Amino acid sequence: MASDSFDPEGAQALADAFPDVDPNSVPLGARILVQLRRTANTTKSGIVLVEETKETVKWNNQVAKVVSMGPLAFKNRETMKDWPEGAWVQPGDYVRVPRWGGDRIEIPVKNDAPVIFVIFSDHEIISKVPGDPLTVRTYIL
Repeated sequence: MASDSFDPEGAQALADAFPDVDPNSVPLGARILVQLRRTANTTKSGIVLVEETKETVKWNNQVAKVVSMGPLAFKNRETMKDWPEGAWVQPGDYVRVPRWGGDRIEIPVKNDAPVIFVIFSDHEIISKVPGDPLTVRTYIL
C-alpha cells in the first residue's frame, strides 16, 4: 500500500532514477531492453529508507526507460515489415512494464544502488508514460 505521506520513490531526480549505465546487453529479435527506475534512498522529507523497504519497492517497480530494441521489435513477424502505426515506443521513452516476467540483469554501481535492466518481448510493454515518470507510483499490495 502507498500513500502521499510515505513516498519511497519521491526523493529522486530523473538522473538518479535512471542513471547512465552500460547494460552490457543488446536485445535480439522482437525484444526490448528497459532500465527500471532505481529506488531512492530517502523519502521527500528526508527519512532514510531501510533495506527491506527499498527491496520491496525494487521488486514492485513498474516504471522503466526504453534503452534499446531488437531489430524485429514492433514489426510484423510474417513479413518483417513495420506495422502501419509504427513502433509504439522508441529508445528514451518511459514505459510501464509488467511486475513479473522478463529477464532481469542487475548491474552493480560502485558505492551506490545497483541498476536493474529487464528484457521484455515488445508485446509485453503495458503503456507509454508521456509525462514525468517520477510521478508514477508503485503500489505494493
